[in-house]
Amino acid sequence: MTLRKLGLYAAALLLTAWVLAPIVLIALAAATPREDLYRWPRPLWPERLSFEILSSFARQEAVLRALGNSLAVAGLTIVLATLVSAPAGYALARYPFRGREAVQLGILATKMFPATALAVPLAVAFIRWGLYDTLLGVALVHTALSVPFVILIVASVFRGVPAELEEAAMSLGASRVGAFIRVTFPMALPGLAAAAIFTFILSWNEVFAATLLTVNHRTLPALLVHSVVAEGAPLHYRYAGGFFLVLPALVIIFVIRRYLLTLWGVTVR
Repeated sequence: MTLRKLGLYAAALLLTAWVLAPIVLIALAAATPREDLYRWPRPLWPERLSFEILSSFARQEAVLRALGNSLAVAGLTIVLATLVSAPAGYALARYPFRGREAVQLGILATKMFPATALAVPLAVAFIRWGLYDTLLGVALVHTALSVPFVILIVASVFRGVPAELEEAAMSLGASRVGAFIRVTFPMALPGLAAAAIFTFILSWNEVFAATLLTVNHRTLPALLVHSVVAEGAPLHYRYAGGFFLVLPALVIIFVIRRYLLTLWGVTVR
């Protein structure tokens, strides 16, 4: 093994450990019995595992309601972001026009503005529009946050589908819409699905807008932040909440791992 490969493997191993260490520690703490969790010094690996903390956390009515709100907001965000991003990404991928690169840069540049700078005007606008403390209002903000990335991802996915296939379908009598539905869409579907999962994870983990714009309809991250900051939730509650937030993203990424490269227009067989 060459020195370069050895260094590459070592860097990959360190990066993997850096990412997995917090997740493993949160999972172990959430599976530690309550009396052992508050013992000091606490062993890194618990002497026995228990699902008491997780089950008590999951049975709370507020948690179940917030979990349903998070799923509803994420579903709305996926639908709205796809409806906006798919046509825009297709246009950027298929139609050359003057200033196309500037348009892509402008779309990405919208992420330069901190969300905190929009906190007060956003809350005032949503109160006036009747969207404050509604799931639709939170979904609209999550859509605005995800659309810049999703547009560029979808454009890369469509660039990975040869335009010659659409032209061949149109030469055989199909319209542009028919060629898209019969040729391009089936080939781009794995990448579009991966982009939708990316949108779901972004919406699921977003906490600022959900905390700012909701009072009675909090998502799960907003509920946890409110419980920790305002109510001083105990340590076992925080570990259980952190585990519940991480678990769906891990499961989804594991399920779609073979399609992750299609986010950038690369086909994985």
